[in-house]
Amino acid sequence: MGFSVEDAAARLAATAFVLEELVTGVDERQARWKPSPERWSILEVVNHLHDEEREDFRFRFKHLLESPEEAAPPIDPPRWAVERRYNEREIGPSLEAFLNERRYSLAWLETLDAPDLEATSPASGRRAGDVLASWVAHDLLHVKQIAKLHYDYWAAAAAPYGVEYAGVWR
Repeated sequence: MGFSVEDAAARLAATAFVLEELVTGVDERQARWKPSPERWSILEVVNHLHDEEREDFRFRFKHLLESPEEAAPPIDPPRWAVERRYNEREIGPSLEAFLNERRYSLAWLETLDAPDLEATSPASGRRAGDVLASWVAHDLLHVKQIAKLHYDYWAAAAAPYGVEYAGVWR
């Protein structure tokens, strides 16, 4: 088992495809639907992925490779969801914006020649490799989250019929 920028880029490309497939065909009602007020909708997740792609993972990975001694600016993704009104946007353009940022990231990753994954921020102790690995893991967490939102939506929409026969979500 190994880990490289090429491995990570391949997984980021694959999860972008999965995310696109999970979101394509979702109408605006389902896109905004939340199983509870404190949980995010599919639309909020997609816009979060867009901003994380641009302002967090790609930015921080690049920052660690180019100037690890400088502290990166703070981020606040939960606040962004509210301030940037994620749930008031449209799903189609939101998905396309994320996919465009991902294509940009993948093209940029291809330009890297033996980046130092051990480059470490003195402020956080985080290495470039940690950020890259977390970027991939972050995608996978949101694939799971969107799949669960589909499951919950379907269970609610199917009422009075139940989905218990399908098995227990774990």
